[in-house]
Amino acid sequence: MRFKVLAELVELAEKENKPIYEIMIEEHVTETGETREKVIAHMTESFDVMMASVERGLKEDIRSFSGLTGGDAKRVYEYAQKGKTLLGKQATEAMAMALSTSEVNAAMGLVVATPTAGSCGILPGVLSSLRGSLGLEKEQLVLGMFTAAAVGYVVANNASISGAGGGCQAEVGSATAMAAAAAVELAGGTPSEAIQAAGLALKNLLGLVCDPVAGLVEIPCIIRNGFGSVLALAGADMALAGVRSVIPPDEVIMAMYNIGKVMPVELRETAMGGLADTPTARKLERQIYGNELNEA
Repeated sequence: MRFKVLAELVELAEKENKPIYEIMIEEHVTETGETREKVIAHMTESFDVMMASVERGLKEDIRSFSGLTGGDAKRVYEYAQKGKTLLGKQATEAMAMALSTSEVNAAMGLVVATPTAGSCGILPGVLSSLRGSLGLEKEQLVLGMFTAAAVGYVVANNASISGAGGGCQAEVGSATAMAAAAAVELAGGTPSEAIQAAGLALKNLLGLVCDPVAGLVEIPCIIRNGFGSVLALAGADMALAGVRSVIPPDEVIMAMYNIGKVMPVELRETAMGGLADTPTARKLERQIYGNELNEA
């Protein structure tokens, strides 16, 4: 890749007068040797999987194998259709669609890791909501995925996208930043605005711990995906309005990396602390695993 950090990505896009998604497509073509058409076809396949997971969670009565989660996506989506939501219909639908994808993941359904399975609902939720609110075609939304991928590439290579390595900030935080950047370009924003949106979204999730109840990617993971979709839209709106992150986005990523390094192991996907160590969480854990815990 010709860019390693977000500042270089913006500089490249501005110099060549191209959107971020175009830079990412060209870089991928160069690195893989595949044709542009083939690269876009691969991303389109991922998009189709995303949309299928969104639809499934909204239509089916999905329950996770543990029985802990399921059905919230349908509840929120039906609530959104009443037109009286406090967030507004678009943001509430984005939240429902993010929940939907995450519930499909918890039920061992097919999803796209964006950038991980634990944060798989945020980008699909945002893309699905923009499809309706902006009247975007499938081809346009696929291009937005390349914008998200460019941000994810930088985060993964300069910090972490692993809950075990850096807490939930590295998963939900990264996904929220990716979705915020994609939303800006899909709305007609500039590369600079897209990257500012990523920085604004990410810095409001710094320090978010990874504390899955019973070690499962369900509680609080699914709900955090729902909130992440709304935060992504908020970050995009702020950037499009002209708000800039005082701390440069690349420094926000650096801060996330440093926070992850000092985060206690109990708060990094071990289910040893945070919400996972509450009395209710331990009770649920015993209900799920039963004698396995006693024997351990």
